[in-house]
Amino acid sequence: MNADLRRERAAATFQPELLTHILDGGAERTRRRKEIEALVINDPDFQHEDLNFLCRSQRYEQAVKKSSLMVKKLREHGIADPEEIYWFKRTCLGNFPEPFGLHFSMFQKTIETQTTDAQKEKWLPLVHGVKIIGTYAQTEMGHGTHLRGLETTATYDPATQEFILNSPTVTSIKWWPGGLGKTSNHAIVLAQLYTQGQCKGLHAFIVPIRQLGTHEPLPGITVGDIGPKFGYDEMDNGYLKMDNFRIPRENMLMKYAQVEPDGTYVKPLSDKLTYGTMVFIRSLIVGDSARSLSRACTIAIRYSAVRHQSELKPGEPEPQILDYQTQQYKLFPLLATAYAFHFVGAYIKSTYHRISGDINEGDLSELPELHALTAGLKAFTSWTANAGIEECRMACGGHGYSRCSGIPDIYVTFTPSCTYEGENTVMMLQTARFLVKSYTQVNSGQRVTGMVSYLNDLPRQRIQPQHVAARTVTVRINDPVSLVEAYKARAARLVEAAAKNLQAELNHRRSKEDAWNRTSVDLVRASEAHCHYVVVKLFTAKLSEVSNAAVRAVLTELCLLYALYGISKNTGDFLQAGILSDAQITQVNQRVKELLAIIRPNAVALVDSFDFHDTHLGSVLGRYDGNVYENMFEWAKKSPLNKTEVHESFHKHLKPMQAKL
Repeated sequence: MNADLRRERAAATFQPELLTHILDGGAERTRRRKEIEALVINDPDFQHEDLNFLCRSQRYEQAVKKSSLMVKKLREHGIADPEEIYWFKRTCLGNFPEPFGLHFSMFQKTIETQTTDAQKEKWLPLVHGVKIIGTYAQTEMGHGTHLRGLETTATYDPATQEFILNSPTVTSIKWWPGGLGKTSNHAIVLAQLYTQGQCKGLHAFIVPIRQLGTHEPLPGITVGDIGPKFGYDEMDNGYLKMDNFRIPRENMLMKYAQVEPDGTYVKPLSDKLTYGTMVFIRSLIVGDSARSLSRACTIAIRYSAVRHQSELKPGEPEPQILDYQTQQYKLFPLLATAYAFHFVGAYIKSTYHRISGDINEGDLSELPELHALTAGLKAFTSWTANAGIEECRMACGGHGYSRCSGIPDIYVTFTPSCTYEGENTVMMLQTARFLVKSYTQVNSGQRVTGMVSYLNDLPRQRIQPQHVAARTVTVRINDPVSLVEAYKARAARLVEAAAKNLQAELNHRRSKEDAWNRTSVDLVRASEAHCHYVVVKLFTAKLSEVSNAAVRAVLTELCLLYALYGISKNTGDFLQAGILSDAQITQVNQRVKELLAIIRPNAVALVDSFDFHDTHLGSVLGRYDGNVYENMFEWAKKSPLNKTEVHESFHKHLKPMQAKL
């Protein structure tokens, strides 16, 4: 064990395992998670060489091998609980995606939630038994987030009771679905449904794409891999083109909308019901943001405790770089953010399950807010985590750029979540639509509920004179509950400002669409402020649930840092709205620096509490034992370029050139 890390851990003011229990949802869940992780870590079948030393085709093959092994081992160990399956897979995969990923998430989830009982009976045994391997083909070359623009068609033929699927244009080719290129033999395809001469909008269909047994593409199907990407080398993101490809009528997902044998269309109770899978995946991305940022923080903070550099005082030993205030200012707000997002992820997950239960009972009242909340938080957390992971890489200096640091892999694997499952700016605008609608309701005398209930206070606030001298001093900067009120006021003002700007554009006789576009920057800012408020509110609410005083104290410090750092980065909003005064902003900035020093002794213990095993972290710089340098040298020696002392290019190119000059 590295001496610096041993000293850091001994100096902590709390027991990291108690905080781990809170993050896991209880001591028993921590015990079970570790038990499942051990099944992978101690299994020789899962030991493999570093993927960074393999070419793309080898990485894909290794991933398919590992995915197949995982399915087998999960059955052998009798692991069936979704959370436990997730722990098992996470330990197997580390920082990398898997070609079966969409089969077990979107493909399976969509069949579970959007099919009739008869369809479930037919398809689910095949899905669970991995007799069919599926993906989710929604995105096309020409359209992604704008679902209404998708061009793939499914035309019903009552004579044969079949749907005819077509990709009528180059831009209509399905493009990007994970596992589509080489792995899957089925896909859930989203297509514009035509029946009795009318287009009925987007619907989902189960489409076979490869012959079972031989895996050859079926006649009428053109399918393949889209080529190398920024990351995701293990994943065969694919394309799919369909030419008059026929499927039985029963392959349409018919829990909500149906096409009868004669072609009569039966519409669903709500067109929002089919968004279930996307809402579910967006809720998962919030948790993913927390975990990916937590991993990057673990690596950067441990490495910053091991790395010594420069001089603080002439003649004295080189200090740990974690002792520099600038390093703390880079990393500790991100650490606080990782904790905040963890609690938000847990909240979104439980809210999704609760509201899904209500929807199954026919109660759709909370669906609009769930949709708005998951869209906004998906964007807010993934944008923040994405920038934070890159900040962690740069905080590791030059070594952060090496693949051995693990951070490049975390980054390239996480960054697509800013654009998949809904491009983030579009997600923010969907949330804004809900916020403007809620604001309009309040203005017409109705009350709103849920996370937007703060808008109910706006009419009352308008009656008061604009600059009440007392208002700026009501915020107590050392009280998280008071800071929640400050964020609430900021969100309310920004929502109101965006809604008023939208109305002003409409008053200029602009069309609704034009007015919306001309206000969209304000609308995105309003959504960001709303999401920021929700995160601060949920982090603060978590504090009162923590019984251990030492753990509560350290979480309170992180919560304060998260909230105050957010104010310091958005001072204009708080000043302009009269929520805080100049003097208070100065206090906020000073308090942020004080909190860095307070959190410093617990920094390593706080990342230890995330409890990432070295296998899962996949980092030489972030190793638990801190033995960075010797392991970095060992890692480098394994580079394929080092297999020979003299590379063949010397004899082929360098030597002939030298001979001729």
